[in-house]
Amino acid sequence: MPSDKRVNVASPNLDVSLSDGRILLRPFHFDDIDELFAAARESIDEVGRWLPWCHYDYTREESSAWVESRPQAWRDGVEYSFAIIDRATGRFLGGSGLNQFDYERQRANLGYWVRASAMSSGYGTAAARLLARWGVEALHLERMEIVAAVGNIASQRVAIKAGAMREGIARSRIRIRSEQLNAVVFSLVRADVTTHD
Repeated sequence: MPSDKRVNVASPNLDVSLSDGRILLRPFHFDDIDELFAAARESIDEVGRWLPWCHYDYTREESSAWVESRPQAWRDGVEYSFAIIDRATGRFLGGSGLNQFDYERQRANLGYWVRASAMSSGYGTAAARLLARWGVEALHLERMEIVAAVGNIASQRVAIKAGAMREGIARSRIRIRSEQLNAVVFSLVRADVTTHD
């Protein structure tokens, strides 16, 4: 059985920040609550189709509870969640993170979302690249998977542009609300990340 125990990896400090000059990835702060709520509300039609947490009744309280849970998830090494910020303007663009860890096998899931008004601008691709490099360098991961529903073409495009390899379709791989869906599985392995420009 896969182990969720951390293997020779100390939890990184919460003051980490990653940047490519255009975007900044940093852990969520309490002052992100309203920005997260606004971004989620504007993105329900686009993001909510694929991420069940972004639903029509989404409340500020849900945003608050999620942000408040991030430091403990980080310290426990079960999920590293990053806000995606525009470096030039400070605007909140979305979120990305690593979760579903199997530390024994040095692998994790890599996810991202971008608010509706910032889609198709390369932010998701930049976030995925930065996060993959951090996963390899800071967490010593050998493999990160991006799993997107077959119909989620936008996320699949981001995965490809980030340099991930499409491995195939996994049947009934993800559950969105009450529906089990086939998903396209992409991977980024250490060699992809360390040789990617």
